[in-house]
Amino acid sequence: MRLIKSPSLINKELKKRRIKGQGIGFVPTMGALHEGHLSLIRQARRDNDIVVVSIFVNPKQFGPKEDLKKYPRPLSKDLKLCRKEGVDFVFFPKNEDIYPGGFSTYVNVEGLDKFLCAKSRPGHFRGVTTIVAKLLNIIAPDVLYLGQKDIQQAVILQRMVKDLNIPVKVKVMPIVRSKDGLALSSRNAYLNHKERRDALVLSQALKLAVFFINNGASDAKRIILRMRQLIEKRQSVRIDYVEIVDPVTLKPLKKVAGSFLIVLAVWVGKTRLIDNFLRK
Repeated sequence: MRLIKSPSLINKELKKRRIKGQGIGFVPTMGALHEGHLSLIRQARRDNDIVVVSIFVNPKQFGPKEDLKKYPRPLSKDLKLCRKEGVDFVFFPKNEDIYPGGFSTYVNVEGLDKFLCAKSRPGHFRGVTTIVAKLLNIIAPDVLYLGQKDIQQAVILQRMVKDLNIPVKVKVMPIVRSKDGLALSSRNAYLNHKERRDALVLSQALKLAVFFINNGASDAKRIILRMRQLIEKRQSVRIDYVEIVDPVTLKPLKKVAGSFLIVLAVWVGKTRLIDNFLRK
């Protein structure tokens, strides 16, 4: 495994692999790797000759009151995990190499960045699309691996790839959960014992909604109300949003039938967590 910090150097090294006809799979991360990231890496390893993982805590997707400074950065642990999973290249660029002085070019996916998380995190998805567009230009992979837990991000990036004719296949992999149902997230580390227990209400609310739908419920407002009632029983939990939306447009549904996406974001103490359930 090679650790490369220079954008031009990793581009040069991967170009050699492409010339040889080797397929390249790419997993973009902000580090603090957990089993969710590793599931993406393992899929990339199964599918491709070369696996590249980027580790870059992207300042452009953090708001002024968000956790950029305290975001975990256990690089040595991350590298050990990547080596264990058979990663070929870890791209670990410096901030100044990604955003040089005078940087003023951004990628916006209009429309999809107005719903759900975008309301409470203005500018977040512009930061996400900009960094992923840059990374795709640098790495030029055959396949991009994303996690379903960040479903709005995945939908937006799929739209960006399609709209800009970026020659990469996007694979969105299932959510990885702990045994008790909590979706794995780097931010789970911020939770104390009580908050960790209260955070289970996210997956519980999703299960409740799916139960109602499977038993004939179709009125989205009523289903959401029952979810909110369950969540609000936890004292440490504050709801950001609970929605049932179209999986492609992310627009709210009035009636639940066929394909749908249940999404929610809540604050557990001072930590904001997201989760979802997708039926295609």
